[in-house]
Amino acid sequence: MIIKRNRIVYFSLIIVVILSGLASRKFNSNLPSFIAEYSGDTLWALMIFFITGFIFITYSTRRIAVISLACCFLIEVSKLYPAEWINNLRNTKLGGLVLGYGFLWSDLICYTAGIMLGIVIEKVLLKNLNSA
Repeated sequence: MIIKRNRIVYFSLIIVVILSGLASRKFNSNLPSFIAEYSGDTLWALMIFFITGFIFITYSTRRIAVISLACCFLIEVSKLYPAEWINNLRNTKLGGLVLGYGFLWSDLICYTAGIMLGIVIEKVLLKNLNSA
């Protein structure tokens, strides 16, 4: 089956996830500790999933998931590379949000959960959009 994603829908999903991620940082003191601790990384991976789907509108969900997870894992592993130039990027607001600061195994679990959430959302979304 050939998948054709709607870029307007995916752009909207990206914006919703970004706003949710920023809200999870701003209001983390009001959230349960587990959610406050792990929601940002999970939502970040979900955003990467939707961005990848936005760019590659005809790729299979599995391919989008593999590309997204590889991107997330590579960025996490890059935290083990202490070069000055990448650390300078991390010290900017945008660089810190995109690249993060320290390697954590728990982040890899969050990224996997975020991608899995993206798969579920996409399957439900595509099923509903294609049946309408």
